[in-house]
Amino acid sequence: MYEAVHAHPDGQSTVARFAKTAADYGFEGVVVRNHDGARAAYDPDEIRDEYGIDVVEGVEIRADDPQQASGSVGNFRTSHTVVGIHGGTTALNRFAVEQAKVDVLAHPMTGNGDFNHVLAKAAVENGVCIEFNFGGVLRQSGGRRVRILQSLRKLREIVDHYDAPYVVSADPTSHLELRSPRELKALSEEIGFSAEFVEDGLAEWGRVAERNRHVQSESFIEPGVERGRYEEES
Repeated sequence: MYEAVHAHPDGQSTVARFAKTAADYGFEGVVVRNHDGARAAYDPDEIRDEYGIDVVEGVEIRADDPQQASGSVGNFRTSHTVVGIHGGTTALNRFAVEQAKVDVLAHPMTGNGDFNHVLAKAAVENGVCIEFNFGGVLRQSGGRRVRILQSLRKLREIVDHYDAPYVVSADPTSHLELRSPRELKALSEEIGFSAEFVEDGLAEWGRVAERNRHVQSESFIEPGVERGRYEEES
């Protein structure tokens, strides 16, 4: 299972501090999902060797409109393993799920954002994961927390119905906001989600990273066609 984090300067903790805490909590990896305007400086291999945890180079693109988002996706796709779009508007949510080069639609229900069956079908067709962000449930209270829960439950109904891919995150900006998989599964059962749902959503970050690393590898040519040993030796 993996957690996706906002590290310094997008958050308060360094990538290394996140990695150490995540390893202590039993995660197999962390995805560094800093916004494109606040990227972190770190050596993923060095941190991986130090703490025994996978460190995935990701980016969460924040844009004013789909045109700006499209340019950013083109800029970051070849250099980052996981590419997400910070949603929250109808236009950006639709753009994200219609792009096969996008891995994750983050924060789809924030702001004026909404999600419906048309977007779910597009997400399935293009393999775009929908994020279930538990950060608000963990860190908000009162009426705001109630509205966040309502949005998450509505999102789950649509995602379940269309069997759309999804990821789960507590969206931590500090290692102090990290929650272990066990804690997140316990929280999920309190708010009407199953432990299996959360476990699968945390694991999906790792599956996305593994798939993209394979596609970006030198052996990959196109789906179904890879450079084989016979070709390397010829």
